[in-house]
Amino acid sequence: MAWDFETDPEYQEKLDWTAEFVREKVEPLDYLFPHEQFVPLDDRKRKIIDPLKDEVRAQGLWATHLGPDLGGQGFGQLKLALLNEILGRSLWASLVFGTQAPDTGNAEIIAHYGTQEQKDKYLLPLLNGECFSTYSMTEPHAGADPTLFTTKATKDGDEWVINGWKYFSSNAKTASFLIVMAVTNPDVSPYKGMSMFLVPTDTPGVKIERNVGLWGEPMNEGWHALIHYDEVRVPEDALLGGEGQAFVIAQTRLGGGRIHHAMRTIGMAQKAFDMMCERALSRETQGSLLADKQFVQGYIADSYAQLIQFRLFVLYTAWEIDKYNDYKRVRKDIAVAKVVMPTILHDIAWRAMQVHGALGTTNEMPFFGMIHGAGVMGLADGPTEVHKVTVARQLLRDHRPAEGMWPTEWIPGKIDAAREKYGEILELEVGNL
Repeated sequence: MAWDFETDPEYQEKLDWTAEFVREKVEPLDYLFPHEQFVPLDDRKRKIIDPLKDEVRAQGLWATHLGPDLGGQGFGQLKLALLNEILGRSLWASLVFGTQAPDTGNAEIIAHYGTQEQKDKYLLPLLNGECFSTYSMTEPHAGADPTLFTTKATKDGDEWVINGWKYFSSNAKTASFLIVMAVTNPDVSPYKGMSMFLVPTDTPGVKIERNVGLWGEPMNEGWHALIHYDEVRVPEDALLGGEGQAFVIAQTRLGGGRIHHAMRTIGMAQKAFDMMCERALSRETQGSLLADKQFVQGYIADSYAQLIQFRLFVLYTAWEIDKYNDYKRVRKDIAVAKVVMPTILHDIAWRAMQVHGALGTTNEMPFFGMIHGAGVMGLADGPTEVHKVTVARQLLRDHRPAEGMWPTEWIPGKIDAAREKYGEILELEVGNL
């Protein structure tokens, strides 16, 4: 039997170190520098954060999603899942460990599809944590549906000219470069007629019209840009992976990004669960601890059941990716993880908020941020509903319609088949009595 639910002792030591390091040294950054994790470091922050990155590198845990040739460890997705569920407890942790979204996904596709010149210019600074990047794909009228994209890149001599609008291009206001998806051949299928471009953010014609915020953030101070590409000229070598390859590149990037979101969500949901249990054991009402109330016990049991099932499924999916080295083959299970993820985080955070009473609804506790984050996760990298359709279609391929009038498991038919199969034996037994 090959089943094994234990982590090898050497890597478990690293996970134990990570858990303590994140709790003691990284989580305080969330309160010292809230919502500043994608702001380039100034001298004040660098004095704190650079030494933390050095500690991570000394442990061999920097950018572990990448291979040794790119400065990572090549640990694979399963080990990354075990690490990411710890990092998910802190907004700053992924930055300190070199695994922050969207930069991890962007680094992976540049590493896989980029030329050596592109890697030198864009990938190495990204891996060193010296810059940020943006994946500029979705459009205001089309969302994430590539068949409706209208942003175009037209060849003009030895340059490409990009025109169009992109929406929800996260971190664009502090990014050094953008990865832009544009139509390069409108006469073929959208899945074969789009290309990716590496575009420095200071290129003339790149206009951030608005920085859209999430609920509760000030207007025009958010992190999700509406960008107008107005006669943006880039050289031929800005093309990433070849003309017409955008959809293939996007699937490579989004497959990894979706499962990485799920890994980090485990940590966030675990944090909410731990806070709920602590509150239940700390607060009394109507003559006994909250932990003694059956309703609260039900919250705790339901939350644990959801969390442990989700965690095991994410680990299984990560194992599949390592085993097959093929995101397309594991697409169905990645989609399932993406579908389940928002509900898990929402449900556990909501119960934890309820157990905290009025305090849980205030900005002195993180629960509404988690609940809001769950809503965002239901839309990021493709809406939940689209992924459900993907899952259903792939599952149905493994099934066949019933051959006759009645379902295969129709009981009267099963009885007749059983009698036909064993009737002679039963008649013989009766005859011998």
